[in-house]
Amino acid sequence: MTERVELAPGYSVCRVVNGLWQLSRGHQPEAVDPREAVRALLRLVDAGFTTFDCADIYLGVEELLGQLLRELKAAHRDPTAVQIHTKYVPDRSALATLERADVVRAVDGSLARLGVERLDLVQLHWWDYGQPGLLEVAGWLSELRAEGKIRCLGTTNFDSAHLEALVEAGIPIVTNQAQYSLLDRRVESSMSPLCRNRGVRLLCYGVVAGGFLSDRNRGVPEPRPPFQNRSLAKYRLIIDEFGGWSLFQELLDVLHGVADRHAATIAAVATRWVLDRDTVAAVMIGARSDAHLDDTLRVFSLRLDDEDRHRIERVLACAKGPTGDPFELERAPASRHAQIMWTDLNSRRDS
Repeated sequence: MTERVELAPGYSVCRVVNGLWQLSRGHQPEAVDPREAVRALLRLVDAGFTTFDCADIYLGVEELLGQLLRELKAAHRDPTAVQIHTKYVPDRSALATLERADVVRAVDGSLARLGVERLDLVQLHWWDYGQPGLLEVAGWLSELRAEGKIRCLGTTNFDSAHLEALVEAGIPIVTNQAQYSLLDRRVESSMSPLCRNRGVRLLCYGVVAGGFLSDRNRGVPEPRPPFQNRSLAKYRLIIDEFGGWSLFQELLDVLHGVADRHAATIAAVATRWVLDRDTVAAVMIGARSDAHLDDTLRVFSLRLDDEDRHRIERVLACAKGPTGDPFELERAPASRHAQIMWTDLNSRRDS
């Protein structure tokens, strides 16, 4: 059985969300077979993993999910049993000139690609807090929610100060999507207390660090670039911030011992650890296919005890970082983390 959580009255989601960035055109060197991708998504739904995370900038993914909903309907199954969370990610170069018509056009585009009349959750991303217009754009999204085009509003990669500013302005934010893992605990500084006090729930990605937190990386030599995709490059930098490959291997050794106690895997233990945080509603797991379905299901029956947590915490106490607010390093223009970010992805859709 999968676990579910209510994000808003009458609206519940699976606590393991299928993250579909890996199906985006340009993420992997090989092309995605749309027919096989939709078949895999159907198998995930059948197993109880009914919630999907996408974005307007994940090229081709909203269209795949639209096809999933059509196939459910064609099979006389209820497509509303599936929850789809998308994002509104305006280009960094466009932030200062955004108008209400741009926001409406983006939301209408997601509605059309998904083939629905209302978006379950729209998560706003804002690349540069130095650019004006954030509150206005959030207000326009709130208006579209009142008009019935959006059910719930969230944010993605927001820091604590700007998330609080939106809540103070009366924007009905129910979730913030943030990176959170055993390697990256930046949300614990100020984001988690804010969410706890404001009733905002965290949707967490990076819980297995792009696959680094897995059995296959235990006892192997330190990998060197180039990496297969930007996701692996991103999480390799997080390992550096954490304390380097040697400390990472110490963590994997401890996680392996915990996993052995529970007949589980390192990835399952790492995922359960994040799910057990009180402000976390759900985690995102990359779902390029349903290949890891059995392992993911194991997360729901896994229960970490005090001994497990104590062993893990002893390694975490040695971590050097990363420090600061969520996505702070990724926003800093001169940082290595920012260099791998693509901030004008809508132009890729239009080209």
